[in-house]
Parts: sequence; structure tokens; C-alpha cells
Amino acid sequence: MAPTAPTVKTERSICYRGGNETGGDRVSEARSRLLATASRLFYSEGLHSVGIDRIVSEAGVTRATLYRHFPSKDDLVVAYLTMADEAIRAQVTTARAAGLSAIDTVRAVAEGIANDIQRTEFRGCAFLNAAAEYPDPAHPVHKAVLTHRQWFLDTVTELLANTGERAPEPAARHFVMLRDGAMAAGCLTDPAPIRETFLRGVEGILKYRDSDGQ
Repeated sequence: MAPTAPTVKTERSICYRGGNETGGDRVSEARSRLLATASRLFYSEGLHSVGIDRIVSEAGVTRATLYRHFPSKDDLVVAYLTMADEAIRAQVTTARAAGLSAIDTVRAVAEGIANDIQRTEFRGCAFLNAAAEYPDPAHPVHKAVLTHRQWFLDTVTELLANTGERAPEPAARHFVMLRDGAMAAGCLTDPAPIRETFLRGVEGILKYRDSDGQ
């Protein structure tokens, strides 16, 4: 979904070396609870506006436990984006494995995006929101955004190429632009017409695809 960015190492292997919390299950449960709590708050309220004290309070852990798993707030934000990235990749993988035609696979990916916009708790695109709060291209959070967007653009390009489109790159950029606009508008007003407009736009890309290379 954007220019190529360096791969960001977003997960860290954490081991307890002594202390009261030594069980692997407890380590995993505490990390999962922290990440789930942070993800909910970051998405609904913003990255900068949610502090560490709020996260540890709602997750029911200590600051020491948080910093064992996430050495800084930036690490926690990147882990939140990584989890969002993995969820989107899983949705696309499901669509690709459904045995649909190439065109219907593109439609299935678009439907997933359109359905997301209609969720009651929808607050826009987690990645666009994060880029707005972390505009420095060298920052790890911004790099995580670019990495996700590049993957998405590459994936849509491949899906459109599979339909016979001879110029999949510009068609994919068109798809991503439609998606970005729908994500931005969908949290500002009634999402129903936004959803319909986005899907009509995708149908236009499929209808007028350059299958003859002209």
C-alpha cells in the first residue's frame, strides 16, 4: 500500500529470569492481556492520548510486567500494528483459499473491507491513524505502517494480475486509494453509502480492467 520500507522487527522474545512470575502460561497470558488492552485503547482513543498508566491499570498488571514484554511504548504500538497486520493478512488468506475465481477473490477482499467499515466500533484505518500520529518516516511506528501498506499493495497487484489485468500496478493503486478514502470517510458519516460507493468503485476497476494490454 505504499513505497517499500525496511522490514521492522516488531516482536521480541521475552523470558523471565527469576522472580514470582516464572510460568510460560502466565507470561503468555500477561502479554496477551496487555496487547489486547492496548490495542482496544489505541484504536478507539489514539496512540499519543493513551498512556502507559492507563494501559497497565486496565490490563491489571504492573508497569514492571509491561516493560518486561514491551521495553518502550513504541514497542507496544508496533506490536499493536503487527497484530492488526496479521488479522488483515489472515482475512486475505481466507479469501484466496475459498476456491473463488480470480475476480471473485478481489470482490471478497473488497467485501471484507466494506464490512469492516460498518462495524459499530469502526474508527478508521489503524495504519492511516498511526501514520498521522507518527509522521517521521524513520520512526519504527511509521516504518511498520509502510511495511503493511507495501504488502497490501503488492497483494492487490497480484490479485488483479490474476484476473488478466495487464496493467495491475496502476489498477492496484486505484483500489488502494478507494480503500483509503472509504476508511477515512466511513468513520465520519453514515457508513452505508461509503460502503456502497467503495464496492461500486472496485466493480469499475474489474469491469474496465486492461485484459488486452491496451
